[in-house]
Amino acid sequence: MVPKARWRLFAVVVFIVYQAQRATASQEVMKKLTTGFGKALEECKKELGLGEHIMNDFYNYWREDYELLNRDTGCAIMCMASKFDLISDDMNLHHKNAHEFAKTHGADDNLAKQLVDMLHECEKAHSNVSDNCSKTLEISKCFRRKIHDLKWAPSMEEILEELMTEV
Repeated sequence: MVPKARWRLFAVVVFIVYQAQRATASQEVMKKLTTGFGKALEECKKELGLGEHIMNDFYNYWREDYELLNRDTGCAIMCMASKFDLISDDMNLHHKNAHEFAKTHGADDNLAKQLVDMLHECEKAHSNVSDNCSKTLEISKCFRRKIHDLKWAPSMEEILEELMTEV
C-alpha cells in the first residue's frame, strides 16, 4: 500500500472511532438529561391532572417508530421544563439555563451548545404554533428527530432502570 493511502486509511479509521466514541458519549449525556428531566414528570402529572396515559408517551419517547400525538405530552414537557427554569417569561427556551442544565448532566460546552442550538432551530421552525402545549410537543418531536439522526437517542430501558434505582 502506498504511504499516502495508508495515511488516508489511518485518518478515516481514527475519524470513525472518534465519531463512534462521541456518539456513545452523547448518548450517555442524553440518558442523563432524560433521567434528570424526567424527575419532574410525576409532579407535573399531578399538577396538571394528567392521567396514566401520559406515562405511555414518556416510556416510548425515544422510540423512533412511536408517534407523539398527545397535546397533554406537550403540556407535561412544558411543565417539566419550567421546573428547571428552562423556559423564559415569553415561553421560549432560556438558552443560558438550558446550556447549564446540559452541562450539569455531563455535556461539555460544545455539546451543550449543540443541544441548545438544535432546540432553538426546532423552536424557530414551530414559532407559528399559537397553543403553547402543541408548540412544545412539536418542538419536542423535532428535537427527537435530530437526536435520532445523530444516533444519540438513549435506551428507554436504561433510563427507566436508572430512575427506578433512584427511588
